[in-house]
Amino acid sequence: MPQESLHRVVVIVDENSNPFELGCATEIFGLRRPELGRELYDFRLCSPLPRTLMRDGFYTLTGVAGLEAAESADTVIVPNRPDVEVPRRPAVLDAVRRAHARGARLMGFCSGAFTLAEAGVLDGRRATAHWRWADDFRARFPAVTLEPDVLFVDDGDILTAAGSAAALDLGLHVVRRDFGAEVANAVGRRLVFAAHRDGGQRQFVERPIPAIPDESLAPLLAWAQQRLDRPLTISDLAAQAAVSVATLHRRFRAQLGTTPLAWLTGERVALACRLIERGESRLETVARSTGLGTATNLRLLLRRETGLSPTEYRRRFGPR
Repeated sequence: MPQESLHRVVVIVDENSNPFELGCATEIFGLRRPELGRELYDFRLCSPLPRTLMRDGFYTLTGVAGLEAAESADTVIVPNRPDVEVPRRPAVLDAVRRAHARGARLMGFCSGAFTLAEAGVLDGRRATAHWRWADDFRARFPAVTLEPDVLFVDDGDILTAAGSAAALDLGLHVVRRDFGAEVANAVGRRLVFAAHRDGGQRQFVERPIPAIPDESLAPLLAWAQQRLDRPLTISDLAAQAAVSVATLHRRFRAQLGTTPLAWLTGERVALACRLIERGESRLETVARSTGLGTATNLRLLLRRETGLSPTEYRRRFGPR
């Protein structure tokens, strides 16, 4: 793919920005992808200052472009900082407003929602932020619909992620949206990270030290993923795990932040996406191979999960 045709992602780094989320953005959008045989994005950093102190002065960023780099970005990732009560730099807010006005996609990780809200681009929109700042965010920005108990919110051209690790979830979601499930899976494998966790899952997932015997769901999930073409029920999953259905629900909530049915449906749809990307055009075959049953059910769930019909998904992500 020619360099000039790549989607340009620019991260604005400002004083006291969190380096972890910057690292997440770099890992997902900035690295070369030899395993895919191509680059996915044109990735750049920019800052309003030639020398930017990050996260309580532990890190110093130099040698990056000025804010003018954001003027040509297709996606702008806005700054985040742990001291949310400190107003954002006016030049940064102006850059965010200009990017929004010309139709760029905006992303905020963790406290990045505060930057977007200060810029005024979130009024009347949905967003999320780290749970610890939910009350402060609502008090300061009542015009924004905050969803504090989810990993990320995709509101079209503005996307926000909750805590730090949710930046990876949102980043992989964007890769999936841009390039399909197969590419997102490849990026997730390189990160050794789940390629698709639904944004509606809870921010805070209880992870107590397991008792003996180990109560990890990993063996059950692997067992179910090998049998997605079969009519699995929640009772089947509970029987395989040798627990009651109620106990299974509790473990899914505690370990994954979702329900067994939602997880199973998400896995079936993700498999359907991969089959379509690999060239399978018969919807009945895709539905049967993924356990979704009928082409009608496939159409319904694929549109719910991706916003696209099977035909639109094939046109966008199928074999060239």
